Amino acid sequence: MNFVRKHKVEIIVLFGLVVAYFVLRLPNLTLQPIFADEAIYIRWAQVIKSEPTLRFLPLSDGKTPLFMWIMIPLFKIFSDPLFAGRFLSVISGFFTLLGIFFLTRKVFNSTAALWAGLIYTITPYTFFFDRMALVDSMESSFTVWIIYLAIVVVRKMRLDLAMILGYLLGGAVLTKTPGMLNSLMVPVSILAFKRSGVDKYWLVKLVLLWGVAVVIALVMYNLLRLGPNFHLLSSRNADYMFSPFELTGRPLDPFIPHFHDISDWFPKLFTWPILLLIAFGLGSIVKTKNKLGWIVFLWAIIPMLLSMAFLKTFTARYLLTSVAPLLVIAGYGAAEVSRLVKVSPVPQGIKILVLVIILVFLPLRFDYQLVKNPPPDSLPKEERIGYFEDWTAGYGLKQIANYLIDQKKSGPVVVGTAGYFGTLPDGIYIYLDKSQISVIGSSATVSAKLRESAKDHPTFFVGNKKELEKSAKDLKLIMEFPKSSQTGLPDASVLYQVLPGK
Repeated sequence: MNFVRKHKVEIIVLFGLVVAYFVLRLPNLTLQPIFADEAIYIRWAQVIKSEPTLRFLPLSDGKTPLFMWIMIPLFKIFSDPLFAGRFLSVISGFFTLLGIFFLTRKVFNSTAALWAGLIYTITPYTFFFDRMALVDSMESSFTVWIIYLAIVVVRKMRLDLAMILGYLLGGAVLTKTPGMLNSLMVPVSILAFKRSGVDKYWLVKLVLLWGVAVVIALVMYNLLRLGPNFHLLSSRNADYMFSPFELTGRPLDPFIPHFHDISDWFPKLFTWPILLLIAFGLGSIVKTKNKLGWIVFLWAIIPMLLSMAFLKTFTARYLLTSVAPLLVIAGYGAAEVSRLVKVSPVPQGIKILVLVIILVFLPLRFDYQLVKNPPPDSLPKEERIGYFEDWTAGYGLKQIANYLIDQKKSGPVVVGTAGYFGTLPDGIYIYLDKSQISVIGSSATVSAKLRESAKDHPTFFVGNKKELEKSAKDLKLIMEFPKSSQTGLPDASVLYQVLPGK
């Protein structure tokens, strides 16, 4: 009770931030169209649930399975598989919020922790990806808590804490293979060491504790060898990354273009007020020589620079694990700004209110548009195309699936899709699970097999209108769901009935 009384204001504000987090994240969670990777992950989880012998199915595409494993119990709670998958990311983001609060409190102070919690809750970067069934939010959550535990292990020198750190490191790499970078970053936490009151063998003990943590993580990772496609984890990674030998003679080739990408993403997905707070917080870290602050910054910037230097495919979500530590620094920047404005004769409450309004206006505008009428105006062009306009965005797939299920009541139904993997057919499969409707993946055109099937059974085709318009022979349009078209020619997800040929 003494603890509660002492930290009453802090607890109340934190509780308010948690409520605000869920109030912002949960509304209209399935309004945004399903993305290709979301469809794949959810379908994998459904297959694993139905057939436990396929629990390592994601290895077939070089992906680790923890996100899919944890998603499975949510199918028993939520009937909509897309909601279940996105709800898992919302929960992951909640743990990131708690991690940011406690990490900022450990590194800086309680005031900075509350500011960091507020910033995480509203920032468009985290808001956007916490509402998608992608692995990146879970990976970000593991990263924040790994930084926290790494600092605590150095300060406490305890075996039990090192073991917990190891489990977190293992969880990160089971979520996404780049999580292995966290194990490489652990030695950075030596900056947290305090020399006073320690014996002369402190470095040996610390290295042994790090060794315990890394060994636990490696054991967890090597459990994936039980799957038949473990070797694909490394071979598929080569499809996404340049090797140092490939960059010989052109070391800045991917780095400079990726830097231009970041210069577009950050002002829109962070917003300028938050970027300025990050810069101010970093300046304060340098000025005060805060070693713990340097740990947080290095944990953000080193993986980011490595991604910029070696990744072939570069999207905003790949940097999400660096975003969370940067928001810790932004929280410190906000706390320092609020401290500096105390010298003004204006009442403190008004000054804080003005600072909050300046901080939240642009992020909440983005958040509101995403929840009510996506996509937001300020969403970067590449993200708008990928998540809302291109073939990777699946509109109306649940409604299409429900229509097909209704048609199944009258007899066998066959449906073809414009694709073999991704948004189609996986996006339609997740709603047709156990419906006994035959789904046939194909190219963008209606195959001869489907036209032959139309002679015996009601046969349908799901695809993208732009791809099908020129080959829509003997097709009857049943349903059409227009896609966003602010950056290109308008397109739509369509359901055609394939008519028997003459």
